[in-house]
Amino acid sequence: MKQMLVHCASDLTAMALIENNKLVEYTVEYAQRQGVVGSFFKGKVVNVVPGMQAAFVDIGQKKNAFLYIDDILPQNLEQYPKEKPSIQDLVKTGQELVVQVTKDAFGNKGARITTHYSLPGRWLVYMPYAGYVAISKKIKQEEERERLKTAGEQLRQEEEGLILRTVAEQQSLISIEQDFRYLQEQWNSILNRAQKVAAPSALHHDLSMVQRLIRDAYSPETDNIIVDCPKVAEEVSVFVSSMLPNEKPHVNVYKGTTPLLEEYLITPQVERDFGRKTWLPGGGYLIWDHTEALTVIDVNTGKYTGGQDLEHTVYHTNLEAAMEMARLIRLRDIGGIIIIDFIDMDSEAHRDAVLDTLGNAMAQDRTQHHILGWTRLGLVEMTRKRMREIMIG
Repeated sequence: MKQMLVHCASDLTAMALIENNKLVEYTVEYAQRQGVVGSFFKGKVVNVVPGMQAAFVDIGQKKNAFLYIDDILPQNLEQYPKEKPSIQDLVKTGQELVVQVTKDAFGNKGARITTHYSLPGRWLVYMPYAGYVAISKKIKQEEERERLKTAGEQLRQEEEGLILRTVAEQQSLISIEQDFRYLQEQWNSILNRAQKVAAPSALHHDLSMVQRLIRDAYSPETDNIIVDCPKVAEEVSVFVSSMLPNEKPHVNVYKGTTPLLEEYLITPQVERDFGRKTWLPGGGYLIWDHTEALTVIDVNTGKYTGGQDLEHTVYHTNLEAAMEMARLIRLRDIGGIIIIDFIDMDSEAHRDAVLDTLGNAMAQDRTQHHILGWTRLGLVEMTRKRMREIMIG
């Protein structure tokens, strides 16, 4: 069971997701600083840089967006060239392109864009030019994978592609087709608008932060949405009903006198969980150090001295750390390379168990990630994709 808390103010919206009484996601979206990941633009190429195999494109934002050659080459692997050409052979200065933002502008860098378009829906992701059907790896049953694969192949036209999401498991073919047709119409609307406007122009904006969460994580049978603004609560109810027409949404308006996030103790949890030093329930602690592309997490026994011997103490501290850091990686929305310095263990079985625990805990994270395992130096290496700049307030 999940609780989705939505706090609304004139200048911002804050969202907290609670799973099993633990805070697992927290995001603030400012009215003046909304991201554009997932949005579509008609842009104009302002500079082509062969040495970088990239182009800079004006999409109407403060900084020109960055388009790498791999994001221009065909998404359909059957059309991919045997040898990578120069970017000068693919785009020219002054050329107009329909592009989609894959990463918000950050620091001195403009947004990252692509021509590998994708439109996420409730049950699937629609890719107009991908040319294949894929099934979420989290769907394990082979019979169900084959059912969804067949359904996808029957729906798509020759050049279209789609990915059946984890939540599509056991869903009716009618629901999946409705989602597919809706996304098709959305894509055609983007193309039609692109023909009518001059570059640079916005063509389509992605859903709001709250709508994205509901689309990706809401289960009407078990989950509750609590909103402290009646107007937004009504908008959420309408969105849920449009997305799941056969379900009755559980959207509640919060009427307490204590502010919503304080009532559910979110504010002190955020202050604790986003610090450089975070304590584990058993007395150990984690130290977090960040650079632009790399995060290092150091595990320490701290106040935890229990256990039969040192190996047992270390092992249980590492197990607890693996569980907690998976939650905090998701909560902090950490992206890029992540290096974890667990406390050294002598037992190979203990090392395997800690890695398995981390993998199982990270499986709850919807964001794409990959755990590479132990390095020769006894560190755990993993990667996680982050598209949006997290805002804490």
